[in-house]
Amino acid sequence: MTATAEASAPPAPPRRFAPANVARYAIAVAGLAASLVLGIFVHAPTVWGLLPVVLYAVLSLSGMHLLLATACALLSGILLDHRAPAAVGDLLGKSLGDTVTLIGVIVVLGGALGEVLRVTGAADVLVRGVLRLVRGNSRIGLQLGVMAASLVLVFALGTLAGALAIAAPIVIPVVARAGFTRSATASMLFLGGCSGLALAPFAGSNIAILDAAKVGYGTYLLVAAGPLAVLSILLSLFVVPRVQRRSAARGDDFYPPELVDQTTDAPHGRRATVVFAVALVAAVAYATISGSGTSFPLVALPVLAVVTAAAGGLSVRDTVAALVRGGGRLFETFLMFWLLAAFFAMVNELKPYDVLLEKFGPMLHDMPALPFAAGVAMLGWLGVPGATAAHVVLLNKVFGPLGASIGLTPAAWAVTYLWGSKADTYGPFPNANMMSVLGFAESTRLKTLLGVGWLVLVPAALLYLAILTVLL
Repeated sequence: MTATAEASAPPAPPRRFAPANVARYAIAVAGLAASLVLGIFVHAPTVWGLLPVVLYAVLSLSGMHLLLATACALLSGILLDHRAPAAVGDLLGKSLGDTVTLIGVIVVLGGALGEVLRVTGAADVLVRGVLRLVRGNSRIGLQLGVMAASLVLVFALGTLAGALAIAAPIVIPVVARAGFTRSATASMLFLGGCSGLALAPFAGSNIAILDAAKVGYGTYLLVAAGPLAVLSILLSLFVVPRVQRRSAARGDDFYPPELVDQTTDAPHGRRATVVFAVALVAAVAYATISGSGTSFPLVALPVLAVVTAAAGGLSVRDTVAALVRGGGRLFETFLMFWLLAAFFAMVNELKPYDVLLEKFGPMLHDMPALPFAAGVAMLGWLGVPGATAAHVVLLNKVFGPLGASIGLTPAAWAVTYLWGSKADTYGPFPNANMMSVLGFAESTRLKTLLGVGWLVLVPAALLYLAILTVLL
């Protein structure tokens, strides 16, 4: 066969029965079979409710498609609970209004806004402006710029998904042109955004910490949120270049050429950019002043898209087409978050964490202050992701009076509650915040992002242990 014929030959079809795929599906089938059998003998509350969580983590980390892994984990919980079909329908219906599903909607709206910015030329104008600002020949400068933008927006809005929905469409073309991979971009957005979330004065979980610990924002910033933000930024100088080198070496993690090379020739691009910037500042200012939460982007993102489209001279037909095209590209992400919300609700109904608290909680009563605080923080870390404010309230109700009698100070409680409510954002299992970052960065490498979380988690644990030692 000639070289020309070889070059024109169609690519070999994917190996559906590759050993890795067979292993993934075997694990899924075994987990579902175990859930079906155990469901006959166990009833909530049961520690076996952790089985769907472990199955979800194993399938996700093994490389299974995230939507399919989520569906398998949800089905595992349903089988453990022996739910009737009608009850499953009720679960899915209620999950549509869950905060986790809301994040999926925000991801879709963010994609719609991004497409409007691209079509009107506003994204291109912003790209050139950011490149000039950070001197695009400096990768570290660009990395820190992306992280700073994510941090500031999350800080202002108090929601990771809503802020990154605005930031991602702007920064992705910038980092794509600079040669960053999807995994490296996800790492930047994750580390910068999570730092902003820890600092955000209006985030629900942070408000819950301030109320439960009885501390002011300044103390919370000094002993709890500030150290985590500084540590994340410093570690990013090592972590992001490492992720970039490894993902670039694989060669299949770069953004598509149409995104890297996009130079939209729009006559009203500058006007659209100015209107978008003014509307964005107004939206952030309103969210900051009013203390709006995760639901605010449901209004802000469509309004930003519509006013930008109008300023860019798009017709109603073209605007609708851009919104559908941009949002439709991420519809699969919405489905994943919907199932994820149902999965979290299912695990919560099985109440495995109640069993853990009942079994290990009494052991904390006779502990000195430092081991007590560390134990409470670790128990909080075991909570289901996506309900951080609820974790703080639960920990305060269960352990607050005992901690006060042992001698925990308000500052020590702030550290304890922060770790107990936010550590699961970084690991050890996947969570909704990781999924949203992957969606915005258009990345599918969950294992890489989870590794980034672990690289922050270990030094952060040591840092907070040292802080608690000083405070107690």
